[in-house]
Amino acid sequence: MDKHPIKIVGIGTSAGGLTALEDFFSNIPSTSDIAFVVVQHLDPNHKCMMSELLQRVTTVPVSQIENKTLKEPNHVYIIPPNKDLFILKGRLNLKAQTKSLGLKLPIDSFFKSLAEDMKENAIGIVLSGMGSDGTLGLQEIKKNGGLTLAQAPQTAKFDSMPLSAINAHSTDIVASTKELGQNILVYSNAPRTSLNNTLPSLSSVSSSSAMDAIFQLLLKRSGNDFSFYKPTTLCRRIERRLIVHKMKSLEEYHEYLSKNAQELDLLFNELLIGVTGFFRDPDVWEIIINKTLPDLIANHPMDKHLRAWVTACSSGEEAYTLAIAFQECLKFLGDKNGATLQIFATDLDSEAIKVARDGIYPKQIAESISSVRLSNYFETDNKGYRISKKIREMVVFAPQNIIVDPPFTKLDILTCRNLLIYFNTKLQNKIIPLFHYALNPSGILLLGTAETIGEFSSLFKKSSSKSSIYHRINTSTQHADLDFPARVFPIVSNNKTITVKNMNNKTENLQSLANEALLLDFAPAAVLVNADGDILYINGRTGKYLEPAAGKANWNIYAMARDGLRYEIDMGIKKALKQNDIVSFVGHITKSEGSEQSVLIRVKEIKQPEGLAGTIMITFEQMAPVQKNDHKTTTLKDDTLLNELSQAREQVQLMREEMKHSQEELKAANEELQSTNEELQSANEELTTSKEEMQSLNEELQTLNFELQSKVDDLTWVNNDMTNLLNSTEIATIFLDNKLNVRRFTTLSAQLFKLIDSDVGRPLSDVVSSLKYDTLQYDAKEVLRTLIFHETQAITANKRWFKVRIMPYRTQENMIDGVVITFTDISQLKSLEVELEKRELSDDRKTN
Repeated sequence: MDKHPIKIVGIGTSAGGLTALEDFFSNIPSTSDIAFVVVQHLDPNHKCMMSELLQRVTTVPVSQIENKTLKEPNHVYIIPPNKDLFILKGRLNLKAQTKSLGLKLPIDSFFKSLAEDMKENAIGIVLSGMGSDGTLGLQEIKKNGGLTLAQAPQTAKFDSMPLSAINAHSTDIVASTKELGQNILVYSNAPRTSLNNTLPSLSSVSSSSAMDAIFQLLLKRSGNDFSFYKPTTLCRRIERRLIVHKMKSLEEYHEYLSKNAQELDLLFNELLIGVTGFFRDPDVWEIIINKTLPDLIANHPMDKHLRAWVTACSSGEEAYTLAIAFQECLKFLGDKNGATLQIFATDLDSEAIKVARDGIYPKQIAESISSVRLSNYFETDNKGYRISKKIREMVVFAPQNIIVDPPFTKLDILTCRNLLIYFNTKLQNKIIPLFHYALNPSGILLLGTAETIGEFSSLFKKSSSKSSIYHRINTSTQHADLDFPARVFPIVSNNKTITVKNMNNKTENLQSLANEALLLDFAPAAVLVNADGDILYINGRTGKYLEPAAGKANWNIYAMARDGLRYEIDMGIKKALKQNDIVSFVGHITKSEGSEQSVLIRVKEIKQPEGLAGTIMITFEQMAPVQKNDHKTTTLKDDTLLNELSQAREQVQLMREEMKHSQEELKAANEELQSTNEELQSANEELTTSKEEMQSLNEELQTLNFELQSKVDDLTWVNNDMTNLLNSTEIATIFLDNKLNVRRFTTLSAQLFKLIDSDVGRPLSDVVSSLKYDTLQYDAKEVLRTLIFHETQAITANKRWFKVRIMPYRTQENMIDGVVITFTDISQLKSLEVELEKRELSDDRKTN
């Protein structure tokens, strides 16, 4: 079986990365057929020594990247300082960093280019580091079918970067650095035909019993049927899960799925292709802003409310892009038309919908959005950029499955970008006519650049050959020919499915018909209100008891209650909330002919069902009328009571007005506090920015510190080697600086001079010596002056002879920085000379 094509493994790391990289590469053989690219946070002004440091622990060649380097297998490439890296057609390209300070994200940048260039052959790893760089890049690699890995946080010196990737669900494998290397080797060497051995061909994937069983598990777990997806898409992504788990057949993977719900969720997310971004395909959006939207607005009546549906919106970037494009178009037109746009954005992934609703995106979006758009339509947030309120209010997000859920209708714009390419032809032929039905006569359909309408040229017309924008053709479509989606919900009770019987069965409908008759003719007039008195629901005829107030529409029970009931209802609601029981009382409505109509009012707070908890039900029942006796005069006591009641009502009204006034003051105070809070938030954002810059600098210092520590270790060994070398030569050596102060000395020097460690820095002339060499200081100064070495012989007090050599001390820069004095023991040589002289003298005497 053939192996994969040459893979590129991108490795992102920051603080603490040297140790992680050493552990990783020490387990990588030199015949892995993989190219490794290491991207880290570096000080732009410091020379990187990572190549030399890594070469010590691996047999794989390590080198720093040069521009337009062609990738080769079995090689490790290191990014140089002050450069950004991207890959194009297999070549590693360098470019100067645009920012010298601030938050840099070189790992994300490289991972994104790696995903685009290598597709499923890309592999990304995040190792030890601070911050979140690499998380978004791993997401791009994963979306393109590559493999993503992260170092186990408990094994990392700094766990921020691995944790960020793990929490964002961007990783396939989390393990220690040694295990990561083993997983990559297994994945790289896995045969590409693992699924094809199980299935005869890609075209027969959907008919495979094992694949059908996997679809059933996914349907049961998520409620979504993937049998309509193209087999090639499913095959590639399921195959990746098999390789990750080191499995060889679909049957083995199906058995694993049936016992592991978490893997089912991971597979479900794997099959959801959430590739999106702001202003993706900029040329298309230029046409939409400059041509499509202006024409659409111009062809609609004044103050027309436009509707748009963004299918497969993922995390919301596409929907917000449409909203921003509409706002820019209105600015271009001068906003004279008064048009507004309501966008409905839907997606199958509920987690992606949550992200879209929050409207918070990372700082990396600045790479694809202009600074003008960022300032006009985004607000800075601790996590990045937040969509502005005016854009957010244009979009409504909702989870929806386009395959089984009914479509939105009466639309002016419908976007379905890069979704149809994942569906088989049968499903495409079902959905495109539905799009035609959902759009208004002048509606616009926007597809992805790689998508077409296929055989439905009678329904849509392409606006231009260079775009994927289609205009609806006003062709009457027979509704009978449309295959409307219909989701079937089984009714489950006691773990058994109950079959719903024919709805025409009169016995089954008897109860519902009886309930309808009771509500229509016998139930009292009633209203359902909340704690503030706002009317939520009206049952029966309440016109005798409620009437709309003059002026602006106000659906509040206190504003709509007729005279004689308003005060009683207010007191009844308060008592019902306190007593937690039904409160009954009688109110009186004065009619125009002078009679009074008595009304029995009942008030109760609703506890059940849970959906109505906290609301209040008020019922009205008409009582027998009471005629006023005009001939009877009211007694003084009755007049007093009526006056007191009137005053009490006036006091209540006054209290309400005062309460309203206080509420307005509180609102004003709240706005001031909100303004203060915004100022504090702005200050906090500035501090956060400073913190991020400091964090970036700290990461660079951490990396530099690790490199310097390694260099110090090397220098320590070199120093030990030099010390042992000098001592092994048995030559006493003293190093003096330009002022003839002691800089360093060997162990044997202590036999000639009374030197101890604390003498370093003292003049050599202050140290007692057994050597009879009075002109030592003078000769050393002469050597410094003339730069000519001096050599002589000297004797010690114990009659030992030494050859003294004084030489200038030269640095690597060829600078003179003192002298070096060596003392070589020649006592034995002197003894031989004396003995030789004696023999020569004796021979001369004999001759004479």
